[in-house]
Amino acid sequence: MDFDYVNVYNLWLNSSLVDEETKNELIAIEDDANEIRERFAKEIGFGTAGLRGVLGAGINRINKYVIRKVTKGYAQYVKSFGESACRRGVVIAHDNRRKSREFCLETAGVLAANGIKSYIFDSLRPTPELSFAVRELGAFGGVMITASHNPPEYNGYKLYDERGCQLVPEVNEKVIAEIAKIEDMLKVESLSLDEAGDLIEILDKEIDEKYYRAVMAISVNKVDASALSVVYSPQHGAGNIPVREVLVRMGYSVIPVKEQCEPDTEFSNTDNPNPEVEAAYTLAIEYAKKHDADLVITTDPDCDRLGVAVKCGTEYKRLTGNQSAAVLLEYILSEKKKKGQLSADSIMFNTVVTSDIGDKICEHYGVKVEKTLTGFKFIGDKIYKHEMTDKKPFVFGYEESYGCLISDVVRDKDAVQASLMLCEAAAYYKSEGQTLTDVLDMLYARHGYYLDVQSSLVFKGIDGAQKMAELVNKYRTAPPTAADDVKVSKIEDYTSEEMMKLGFPSSNVLRFIFEDGSWVAIRPSGTEPKCKFYYCVRATDRAEAEKKLENMKAVF
Repeated sequence: MDFDYVNVYNLWLNSSLVDEETKNELIAIEDDANEIRERFAKEIGFGTAGLRGVLGAGINRINKYVIRKVTKGYAQYVKSFGESACRRGVVIAHDNRRKSREFCLETAGVLAANGIKSYIFDSLRPTPELSFAVRELGAFGGVMITASHNPPEYNGYKLYDERGCQLVPEVNEKVIAEIAKIEDMLKVESLSLDEAGDLIEILDKEIDEKYYRAVMAISVNKVDASALSVVYSPQHGAGNIPVREVLVRMGYSVIPVKEQCEPDTEFSNTDNPNPEVEAAYTLAIEYAKKHDADLVITTDPDCDRLGVAVKCGTEYKRLTGNQSAAVLLEYILSEKKKKGQLSADSIMFNTVVTSDIGDKICEHYGVKVEKTLTGFKFIGDKIYKHEMTDKKPFVFGYEESYGCLISDVVRDKDAVQASLMLCEAAAYYKSEGQTLTDVLDMLYARHGYYLDVQSSLVFKGIDGAQKMAELVNKYRTAPPTAADDVKVSKIEDYTSEEMMKLGFPSSNVLRFIFEDGSWVAIRPSGTEPKCKFYYCVRATDRAEAEKKLENMKAVF
């Protein structure tokens, strides 16, 4: 931005509209020129996944003033659809993070100040239940206050449409345009609960019950649930009640990691709340070994992603998001096929950075696959469009980042559904004398070995975004042509007209496909200051795959 950010800092510091806590934080950095620049030299962007950033004072941080501005812009968008949209209202949910409840109330307060009804829960709820509630209540939209698996100092804000789906780019752009019209975030009005009256309604347990019943309805087989021993950690987040409630009602023996069950803004008793990271499993695996459990499952703080570790001898083997989804796909499709419940025109959705093994499983069972960009909003949008046009039955949707959807009663990743179906699959295969890793090995024997790995480069701060853009541009303008003796046969640039003609929105993603079917994708994250590299290596066995990966990493 080409304004005097020091002047903006001083305006905040001296404004009567800024609360005392925020002013004290600003006073604490008055001699730190770089920190003032980081907080005030640009405004935090409302991107394709909404807001996500570090909490703190300033226009480039997450705080109540930024939340108010974004909500005011969203309110203007809602109001453009008339009085009926305002009456239908907006459902708001939040997870366990710092200031999440405060931001939930601020969001409701700004909507109320603009004459828009809102529904809030009495405490934290998982992201998928927010998606479910929007559809169940016939609301105009929804807001989820969360920063998913990010460190404790982060929070965020995601918007949903009436389908329970995160906003697709063309809708998001309209909201961004309304946000940009708000000139002074410090002057945005927000009503208290008392002032709002019946414009803010606190939901009772009825929505919870309807959601639980919808999740339990996804069951494919009646299994001996009591024969399976499961250790579960919600990582101090929103999954604790719904996941345990659903599993126990279905008869599973659930051993909770007690130290990680209570909502905690600081994630005090977990090394990392991200199911993608090994450190998230440390305490849960200790529990599993103590109780000789068959399975370890863990959900991230807003409970839209599931991590899994399977007992293998005396140790526990973690499955990647690609692997757990492959096992779920095999279980769901094979069992539905046996029962005559798999329609010939069934369809599965995954993303351009998801392992190809899922595609091979679908091909084996005659299920069509459609690809989307990264972001479950694109999968939710695909589900809706097929529902409205050709009525192709949806059987599964997933991303490599540990998120999947089994029933489209929700239009986002759902770790409550995934927890139940994963446990059901484990119980079923246990009755057959197999583990989930045995099933995975069978899939590799049938379809070829797939090694799927992700790595990231971190680019923090204002200057980091520019460096990340330069890195991606380097691969775009001077792309590698081979890895060792395996040539790159095709490059997919998702900013190109070619990819847009295939139905993909323009996105800063590159995918390099090799002659042997392996590929590398490069994508700047939409929610973190990272550039992500995705490797899908096709080989005959693990040793060959690891050698190929080494060669690919040497040039990417």
